[in-house]
Amino acid sequence: MKNQNIIPGIILIGFGIYYYFQQIDLVLFEQFFSWPTLMAIVGIAFLVHGYRGKVFDSILPGVILFGFGVHLHIVNHLEVWPDHLGAFILIIALAFLLRYQKTGAGLFHGILFLILAALLLFYDQITLFLETTESGVAALWNFWPIALVLIGIYLLFFKRK
Repeated sequence: MKNQNIIPGIILIGFGIYYYFQQIDLVLFEQFFSWPTLMAIVGIAFLVHGYRGKVFDSILPGVILFGFGVHLHIVNHLEVWPDHLGAFILIIALAFLLRYQKTGAGLFHGILFLILAALLLFYDQITLFLETTESGVAALWNFWPIALVLIGIYLLFFKRK
């Protein structure tokens, strides 16, 4: 089958170009000679396999690997880019939502990870807002990780109808 050769073919081409540029010591790409670049190349292979090869389940690992690789490159170069766990969760949410777009599966997980990413990325602002309101909601805010555990247990042990 032709689809089986897409991932290894792109990985070999990408790694070959990567190591060739490293071997000739191309100064223009010196900052990219690191393992996040290799992770992004593997992610690109999965994305091409997912979209071009119409194997839509490859979209999820493709977005995650490519997104993590790009994030690890950008985080030290752009001040506005968040250096936070929430950025990784946001990439995972994007992966589920892009897979949902093609397969119709994973919308709930994508939205759940998107909410978690927003909570993590804006934790300081939410906490500051709740402290200024001085309400009972501020006390409940301390227990939101328990809600995550309960949702995880529900997803693992209870079947949805």
